[in-house]
Amino acid sequence: MSAPYDVITMGRIGVDLYPLRTGVPLAQVDVFGKFLGGSATNVAVASARLGHRVAVITRTGQDPFGDYLHQALREFEVDDRWVTPVERYPTPVTFCEVFPPDDFPLYFYRRPKAPDLEIHTHELDLDAIRAARIFWMTGTGLCAEPSRSATLAALEARGASGTTVFDLDWRPMFWPTASGADPGDPGDLGDADPRELYARALRHATVAVGNLDECEVAVGEREPYAAARALLAAGVELAVVKQGPKGVLALHRDGTRAEVPPVPVEVVNGLGAGDAFGGALCHGLLAGWELERIMRYANAAGAIVAGRLACSSAMPYDTEVAQVVAGGPVPAQDPAQEPAQAPVPSPTPSPGTPS
Repeated sequence: MSAPYDVITMGRIGVDLYPLRTGVPLAQVDVFGKFLGGSATNVAVASARLGHRVAVITRTGQDPFGDYLHQALREFEVDDRWVTPVERYPTPVTFCEVFPPDDFPLYFYRRPKAPDLEIHTHELDLDAIRAARIFWMTGTGLCAEPSRSATLAALEARGASGTTVFDLDWRPMFWPTASGADPGDPGDLGDADPRELYARALRHATVAVGNLDECEVAVGEREPYAAARALLAAGVELAVVKQGPKGVLALHRDGTRAEVPPVPVEVVNGLGAGDAFGGALCHGLLAGWELERIMRYANAAGAIVAGRLACSSAMPYDTEVAQVVAGGPVPAQDPAQEPAQAPVPSPTPSPGTPS
């Protein structure tokens, strides 16, 4: 068996089609950029950018967009050995509108069903999952079978080994009970209770990460300290509650806590900031840093991506994050990727914004 991975993520993948001009309604956009997307996959890219050996478990359609995603993963140095095709479902596509500093509507095209919800338990390399230093899974993976059973099987296989991160990742449009979708359509997702499934996953996780809305779904609390304490009571050792413009709160079972303000940045697109935060969180956990240092580093990574248009290709390198942590300016992106319209300054970015 090869050396254990530093990070294995499991969850969504797709193609992000983002307008190359900001402040323009989607109906009027005529030029898009194509990017690798999907929260768990973006976290994998963010971790790889920070120097770690990373793999992702997911599925694509058996189509040209699926081929593109494999190519992109390899370019980002993320192992794609567990990214397999599903013939009957197309690779998902996601569009967004970009209205800085805080309005980024998303339009998911994942019907009749996304291939990343067709992960089967028997396909999992449970030895590799068990051996990984960090295993990262998401709430979306629990919304449908067979992904639900596969995600729970992966969590059970982990046992007490390493660090297991549950990204609460609440997307109500993926859950028929929350979205009002017809459970009898070709993408039948069942009638599962999110709260019950989140509780099952939290019993196996060591770290939980989510914003206030996600915490409310998971444990019924949205006041930050109450939410953090409820997550600890549900079974995790570390609760990370992202508060948007108020920064981030982290509370450890041993009583250690950190509350860190956001990094000011001229927001271009906040959608990838939470995934950059996640990759940086993994980096700090792997390094064994103290809690406040991890949170400051993760906030800085999120701010950098909030100041850039893309998600995956915007993920920062360690030198960039270190510059911001040290009090330096948020580094600009490649001028060739700059949106046509200047970003709107924002003194309170939201590095916890999910994508």
